[in-house]
Amino acid sequence: MRSLVKHSFLALFLLSISLGAMAQESKKTLSIEDYPKWKRIVSTSISDDGNWMTYSYHPNGGDDTLYVKNIKTGEIYSDPYCSKAMFSSDSKWVAYARNLTQKEEKKLKKSKKKIYSKGVLLNLGTGKKMEWDKIKSFAFSPAGDFFTLKKESETKGFKGSDLLIKDLEKSTLMNLGNVNEYQFNKQGSHLAYLIDADGKAGNGIYLMNLINGSIKALDTDSASYSSLTWDDEMLYRSEWGNKGNAIAVLKGNTPKKVQHRINSLLVFSNLNSAQIQQKTYTPANDKNFPEGYVLSELGRLSFSLDNNRMLIAIKEQAKKEKLSRDTIANVDVWHWDDENLQSVQMRRSRRIKNQTYTGILHLDQMNFVQLSSDEMRNVRYSRNLDQAIGGNPKPYISDISWGGGFSDYYFLDTKTGAKKIIDHKVGRSMGLSPSGSHFLYFKKGEFYAYDLLNKKLSNISKAVDVSFFNINEDHPFENPSYGMAAWSKDGKSVYLNHEYDLWSVALDGSGGYNLTGNYGTENEVRLRLARTHDEPSINLKANNYLSAYGEWTKKSGYFKLKDGKAPQELAFSDHSFGRIQKATKAEDLIFSRETFVDFPDYYSTDAKFKKLTKQTDANPQQADYKWGSRKLIEFTNKQGVKLHATLTLPANYEAGKKYPMLVYFYEKVSNRHNRYSMPTYDDRPHFSAYASDGYLVLMPDIKYYEGKPGWSALDCVTSATKKVIEMGYADPDHIGMQGHSWGGYQSSFIITQSDLFACTVTGAPVTNLTSMYNILYKNSGTNNQGIFELGQVRMGKGMFDDFQNYYDQSPVQNAAGITSPFMILHGTVDGAVDWNQGLEFYNAARRLGKNVILLSYPGENHHLANKNNQIDFQIRMKQYFDHYLKEKDAPAWMQHGIPQTEKLYNKAK
Repeated sequence: MRSLVKHSFLALFLLSISLGAMAQESKKTLSIEDYPKWKRIVSTSISDDGNWMTYSYHPNGGDDTLYVKNIKTGEIYSDPYCSKAMFSSDSKWVAYARNLTQKEEKKLKKSKKKIYSKGVLLNLGTGKKMEWDKIKSFAFSPAGDFFTLKKESETKGFKGSDLLIKDLEKSTLMNLGNVNEYQFNKQGSHLAYLIDADGKAGNGIYLMNLINGSIKALDTDSASYSSLTWDDEMLYRSEWGNKGNAIAVLKGNTPKKVQHRINSLLVFSNLNSAQIQQKTYTPANDKNFPEGYVLSELGRLSFSLDNNRMLIAIKEQAKKEKLSRDTIANVDVWHWDDENLQSVQMRRSRRIKNQTYTGILHLDQMNFVQLSSDEMRNVRYSRNLDQAIGGNPKPYISDISWGGGFSDYYFLDTKTGAKKIIDHKVGRSMGLSPSGSHFLYFKKGEFYAYDLLNKKLSNISKAVDVSFFNINEDHPFENPSYGMAAWSKDGKSVYLNHEYDLWSVALDGSGGYNLTGNYGTENEVRLRLARTHDEPSINLKANNYLSAYGEWTKKSGYFKLKDGKAPQELAFSDHSFGRIQKATKAEDLIFSRETFVDFPDYYSTDAKFKKLTKQTDANPQQADYKWGSRKLIEFTNKQGVKLHATLTLPANYEAGKKYPMLVYFYEKVSNRHNRYSMPTYDDRPHFSAYASDGYLVLMPDIKYYEGKPGWSALDCVTSATKKVIEMGYADPDHIGMQGHSWGGYQSSFIITQSDLFACTVTGAPVTNLTSMYNILYKNSGTNNQGIFELGQVRMGKGMFDDFQNYYDQSPVQNAAGITSPFMILHGTVDGAVDWNQGLEFYNAARRLGKNVILLSYPGENHHLANKNNQIDFQIRMKQYFDHYLKEKDAPAWMQHGIPQTEKLYNKAK
């Protein structure tokens, strides 16, 4: 009987495998023609009461559709071509923008006409919608009882336009004309707004009482008003309602002969009383205000918590000059002593032009204390503006800076402007504690806290027996920490990330403890705080969530933080979990979850994670297609270091059968083991499509050694590949390789050293370290020296100090060793890796008689952006691999190229 049951079970098992294989065989192979069917999920949010969520389906090359779903009942509202959804705080309403279709937008852009959106308001209780045309922005009041829509300005020369204010309870609508700026206070009791009208008629600052509807003009003039600021803007959400009784604004005019507006500051307080108080600060009347400067609207205004001080911005005044380009030479002077390259200055010209300095205005005496300057560029203020820390980066500014810039940090006296040195050459600043009592930074493997009240510096990590030094960082610069998680609610401690755990460390240096009970270290699970609110501190008595990632299992999920104890597991599985979003007034949560097979759809749950409910189903069509699966591979490089690779198995995988394999890599990629492979238009291979068509795809991790980037990649990539061959998965004669950018450099170097790969596609590759070293990274304007010495290339030394090593690690210099065919992708205006790098490699290989093709895309940057070009490259790359790895016939363009006279784009009109 037992034997019969055993044989029956075996028969059923074999039958299930057979049926599964038959089901896969009946499915379609995924190709680029199917990509338009796939949709991403964007614009997710959850209502404050936790009952509703928004999300949009964004199809490849198509228009978004917005969904508003009740996660408890399943009720759904949907609207095509919509975005920017937001809930009212009472969760009764949702507002969003209705856009034009992509086709309509393209048509208007072509005819140089303005593009407008509509504003939509949806009643979640009744389903009733209201719409308004030509809307620039919209917002709910903090209490959710009012809704505002700012219309687009259709008159040139001034910024004012209609502001619609809808009372959601009474269903009334008010229209205020010529409004430039407007803001609610956090109590939601008042709305302040600025008028900017044609001819400046009626310009001023106005206050609307939302309770009785009355409007009061606080100040009117023919001047310009800007920088409207309430005294409660710096409050965290938990503090709302504590202030909102004072407001400030800048008022001024720009004389014809100067560039910048000359402003005064107006401060209004006691707004809830019949006797509103007003103070005016005029810089010309303050002997402490720097001569030749103006109070600037280009910076920001901010009240201190006690309303006794204000943060203001100043800018040097400049004369207007009447200049004609017809009479002036066009020349850029690149000087050896420039702080930044001319190219960097060009890229940052707008930022430099709008740069301001900051300081404190003491409202009791109306005197100003400047704190930031050309030297003291990085000033951080406490929320009460009574404490400040300043950083001077000037001594350390260099073209070689990488991995965080250094500064000398000072304590700044906000009453006098006097400074006191804290420490020199600090590169890892964590900023001020929420109370402004401590300044935290990391230097040479240790955390330091400076007590601003007692002027005392403490090495706080020295008191705990654990290292916060990031041992996984392999760049040749000062290693960072694993980061700061949060500040304690009582202001006495800071929570720091260890390699796996979180630690609570006292800010006075008296000690600390393992906040997560050493669970992460014992299980090699990386635990990090999952932020569910925007406040910098956490209350350990409340529900706090930890994201978790298994270093060697690749599992992930969420745990509940237990102060000093092992955290409580909520969800931990062979998935990749997305960021948690929590309802503000409830314990309801939403997050995405994915695997290579499962698209990252969204799920909802509560604080206990007892039940996970799937809320979205973006790509049900996937069930019609063959899909692969993933296997985690462990290998060692030649140095004996244990590493991981993730291997994608093809659909219909048969054990023992050898498959063609594509190897793709960058740096450490095994953390993507449980990530979905979204078919989309870009310039990389999509593992889902290749697995669907019978390919293996291997993604190995790379361990780098200083000064040997090419050899590091060669060692790890070939070691992983040989491991998979040894395990019997891959056909050793049909293995291809692909890498883009940094992966492009590595793949280009590997083919000069190894005959393991039947063919290679390399995208936007650095190929000559010696010629690339001294040219620009055009996207930022910086030169490449820092990237090569300290950044991603990890050479450790400059080219002039170690020329031979730069030469040895260059693919171009080793091109004679290439034995297999390869293809290069490069955009002609690549601002990261110069197009000439691809051309150099092509020319070298062509001169040496190698089998090489260069796909050059005119006008494209580092990544292909034009959809037609993306599709073209996806097709050509697949044809290339299919020919060499699956022995399919080569298309004509691979055999003979395409003469310029036959290029279809040149023939098109």
